[in-house]
Amino acid sequence: MLVKSYAAAVQGISATIVTIEVECTRGIQFFLVGLPDIAVRESSERIRAALRTSGYKFPRYRIVINMAPADIRKEGSSYDLPLAIGILASAETIDTSRLDSFVIMGELSLDGSLLPIKGALSIALQAREEGFKGLILPEQNAREAAVVSGINVYGMNNIREVVEFVDGKRTAEPVTVDTTAEFYARQELFEYDFSDVRGQENVKRALEVAAAGGHNLLMVGPPGSGKSMLAKRLPSILPPLSIQESLETTKIHSVAGKIGKGTSLMAQRPFRSPHHTISNVAMVGGGSSPQPGEISLAHNGVLFLDELPEFNRNVLEVMRQPLEDRRISISRARFSVDYPAGFMLVSSMNPCPCGYYNHPERPCLCPPGAVQKYMNRISGPLLDRIDIQVEIVPVPFEKISERAPSESSEAVRKRVIKARAIQEARFKDTDGIYCNAQMTTRQVLHYVTPDEVGMKRLQTAMQRLNLSARAYDRILKVSRTIADLEGAEQVAAHHLSEAINYRNLDREGWGV
Repeated sequence: MLVKSYAAAVQGISATIVTIEVECTRGIQFFLVGLPDIAVRESSERIRAALRTSGYKFPRYRIVINMAPADIRKEGSSYDLPLAIGILASAETIDTSRLDSFVIMGELSLDGSLLPIKGALSIALQAREEGFKGLILPEQNAREAAVVSGINVYGMNNIREVVEFVDGKRTAEPVTVDTTAEFYARQELFEYDFSDVRGQENVKRALEVAAAGGHNLLMVGPPGSGKSMLAKRLPSILPPLSIQESLETTKIHSVAGKIGKGTSLMAQRPFRSPHHTISNVAMVGGGSSPQPGEISLAHNGVLFLDELPEFNRNVLEVMRQPLEDRRISISRARFSVDYPAGFMLVSSMNPCPCGYYNHPERPCLCPPGAVQKYMNRISGPLLDRIDIQVEIVPVPFEKISERAPSESSEAVRKRVIKARAIQEARFKDTDGIYCNAQMTTRQVLHYVTPDEVGMKRLQTAMQRLNLSARAYDRILKVSRTIADLEGAEQVAAHHLSEAINYRNLDREGWGV
């Protein structure tokens, strides 16, 4: 008997519905076609064991299974459940009348229990788009998929529950999630807060400007000055995720298998901090079975690179194109996938190998030329994409010992949200531009118009500090953000002065 069940293949952050055609005829052989990988081909043994331990008999027939469309590679063990259901239906063990209403996904354990899968959210979205009434998948993935309205999501614990449900012998209630309530309830739950930071007012101000305009930032300072501590608190002052941003971010983490059990939508912006030994593929994504890399996992959030010069130079260079395009394309011989990569780059580094160049108290022990050699590990084109470069010095004892709390993240965040609202109104008619950091040169000329005093101050700074030409646009973008934080319509001289102070590494003689 020929029977069809339905599953899904995840490619990039999207899914494609897969039709599993099963035919049982006289004989004892087992054939699985349709471009399955090794994990899918091994499913027959898992299915046999799971059915046996669950009280079902594996049919003694010649079984031919086709997974269509046959030109899409089927990867992973999440096809175990739809294959098992298709085999039982083809052998007339269960009723087939409801199979065409459901997309079924799940990995089988040998005892018949269901193990979680990747990409449940993408699968639910595609199943709804193609008109399926329901989605059956492991209980651990149910809340993740249930955020999609318009389709019933059923979470099951084992294959017996699935068989009885499909056969009409068991009733089950679809999983429901109050997406809006849960989403907004978890938006303010931050582990780190700016009120814990003593001193470092200039760096906290730089982080506020970076958050308000979406600017990339580099902190340069000696060990123990608080670079990592400050970076970890940056998400607490960023604007909250919108529902659409949360959905897109959750899809990426779902495909990568980074969603926790029982999680629905991600409510906070991601903060990714890979170690400096990371490889190119782990950073940008890819592999034989392409997976999103760190730059995509940081989409709509922060990518923090601690000890920037210690990263492999090739790893840093492959980030240049995604920093501009906010997207990464991974091409293979038979297909290509696109992952979003709209992240905010925050990095930190020591000023020299020993860490104490420009330290107010401790001498630098590096030999002549070592500082510049250390800085040269970071290429000019990458530095060109970092808008704010700020030096950080150790906090004196008087500041550390203060008992009074500093300004809270909540207070800073309110100013950031207000500045972002101004930018959203400014770029409402421009696709793909959401904040000042994304402005093109033409938009900079249009939206940043300093007065005569400001232009003279910028000209003086360019000449006296010998700032590079690449610093010009960056200074104007940052000054626009500083003006937005003040609610000023025009960029004034003091806005430009503050922006100029954020180009420390462009100054002639730095590191010489």
